[in-house]
Amino acid sequence: MSDSAEEPLAERVLDAAALRGLAHPLRVEIYETLSVHGPATASGLADRLGESSGAMSYHLRQLEKHGFVRELEGRGTARERWWERVPGSVTVASRDFPERSAGRAASRLVGREFERARAQRLQAFVDQGEEALSADWAASTLLSTSNLRLTAREMAEVSDRIGRVLNDVAAQYRGRDEPGSRPVQLHVNLFPIVDEVLSEDGR
Repeated sequence: MSDSAEEPLAERVLDAAALRGLAHPLRVEIYETLSVHGPATASGLADRLGESSGAMSYHLRQLEKHGFVRELEGRGTARERWWERVPGSVTVASRDFPERSAGRAASRLVGREFERARAQRLQAFVDQGEEALSADWAASTLLSTSNLRLTAREMAEVSDRIGRVLNDVAAQYRGRDEPGSRPVQLHVNLFPIVDEVLSEDGR
């Protein structure tokens, strides 16, 4: 995968044009799937997401046009291309756009779809993780909530401190594919992805 320690990871704040290119539920789902599971072909994504290969190819081209995905060099054939998410973080900030503007509407749609995907994966772990995964995965899970009273300045300080820690931890492990590893998402909650665990041989 190109998302490795050797490749600098940029932070991208999405402008109105980019948001319009991403503002489709299936495109957000494609982007999220490539983020979680790594490179895939259009047909592989179509099978996973229950869509036609033709529709998947169209949406991949739109995502490529707006810089969200790219063809994985050195893999695939002229008839079957492999796609990966462009490395780096993206920021969706609806406050950067005027109220009732197309940019504000697109940013809200994209934000809702990202949050829907996060909630869906967490719920899948809560519902299935105990039965689908071995005890060592459950013991390593962190689902944590802290209730605080903060000023806006204090909240900014906490956000910055947590962000630095998360970035340092993520940088240590990003781009690796160790034997026995599986996709994991880190919010402040830390839990293994279980959407395909039942079809795997190992846990």
